Amino acid sequence: MKKKILNHSLTILLIFSLIILMITVSIGLPIYFRPFYYMHINVLDMVENTGWSFDVIKGAYDEVLDYLIFNTPFGTGELKYSSEGASHFADCKVLFDLNFWCLIISLTITLTIYFLNKFKLIEIKRYFKFHPIFYSSIIAILIPLVVGILASIDFDRAFEVFHAIFFPGKDNWLFDPRTDQIILVMPQDFFMNCAILIGSSLLLLTVTSIVLSIIFRHKYSKKTTIL
Repeated sequence: MKKKILNHSLTILLIFSLIILMITVSIGLPIYFRPFYYMHINVLDMVENTGWSFDVIKGAYDEVLDYLIFNTPFGTGELKYSSEGASHFADCKVLFDLNFWCLIISLTITLTIYFLNKFKLIEIKRYFKFHPIFYSSIIAILIPLVVGILASIDFDRAFEVFHAIFFPGKDNWLFDPRTDQIILVMPQDFFMNCAILIGSSLLLLTVTSIVLSIIFRHKYSKKTTIL
């Protein structure tokens, strides 16, 4: 009886862990894959629009990302920044760290449960013969769909709502390009493309998982029928 409860509990934990893992991996793509930003330097004509060289722009971005990811001293390369601007990136760092640790913890939980099941120390339950990732994907797929619909209607408004939710009561994200030049090389179009990348990658992950779950469900059903 206790093992049965444990199996169900760990299956539910796995479902939620997979949801968090898929979301944090998708969010991590534009963060950890820096070439995604580098290609925007030319695509968005940043050199022509700002008068700074490719290397200066890249160096400013790299220094900000090094701070957000590796906790190096804050800086924006050769570009000017204010204490208000620095404080906003300090707020951002909290979210970056949160995403990183949620990714690591959810990955650890997922792998632990996977190996416990593989070595038959526990038994992952298949509700209606579907693998837990099917239910994780069904829940996770709602996020890019809802956010994508809202953003497509009015991205500017969605951008403001995002900051109101994650930076409540603060307006230090409203950069003055005269004192915080980094905003000139982090235009809103770049953030919109980040949102598209996150949403599309999460959509791809969830749809792929759902399709594979349906395929494997049929195979699992045949196997259990034979047995």
